[in-house]
Amino acid sequence: MAVLADRGLTPVTTADLAARWRSGRPLPARPVLVTFDDGYEGVHRHALPVLAKHGFPATLFVSTGWLRGPYDTGGGPDTMLDWDQVRELAGAGVEIGGHSHSHPQLDQLDDRRLRSELILCKEIVSDQLGSVPSSFAYPYGYSSRRVREAVRETGYAQALAVGNGLARRAQGPYALRRVTVRRSTDAAEFERLVRGRAVARTFARDRVLTKGYAVVRRARQARRLVRRPPG
Repeated sequence: MAVLADRGLTPVTTADLAARWRSGRPLPARPVLVTFDDGYEGVHRHALPVLAKHGFPATLFVSTGWLRGPYDTGGGPDTMLDWDQVRELAGAGVEIGGHSHSHPQLDQLDDRRLRSELILCKEIVSDQLGSVPSSFAYPYGYSSRRVREAVRETGYAQALAVGNGLARRAQGPYALRRVTVRRSTDAAEFERLVRGRAVARTFARDRVLTKGYAVVRRARQARRLVRRPPG
């Protein structure tokens, strides 16, 4: 976050970015999204104080079935946030978006389960925070035209993939790209990424693997549709 501040970048929320692109209102100087997925407790413990120090907004996409509380499915892979912490993050300027309920690969679900994941997540966030989430992030970054259409029909106004590329208006509101910041990403590499340099080179292998796996997932989904009994 110090790198962003030192280089004069202006963090915005996902909802603000998309709203400005839709309306044609100008963006602030050198805008950047700061996003977190899933709902790990470390976002509250580690990220919130740093964001507050710099006065930066961010977006947190929560998988509602992973958070500690009445809807916990027990599937969280680590110590997860509870709803009091989520509310504290929201009160500190962190936009809370949806990330499904149980964090499945959405493009592998049938229509009924897909909509259940999207609607349940939206309803739980609305119930717990008193406001309807307008942004969504695809679990694992996986989506398809069918998934993106379902997200739109559920009422989310914009959605983020991964893609490991810079977000562009031409990508459309339901396929905006992000750059992965890994555990191994140091400050020097992070600075190169936020300057827009070395993004393609850094993630060249990831993009090849992602495209290959997308073909595999489409084939799996097609087999499921063929095997599905009539009626």
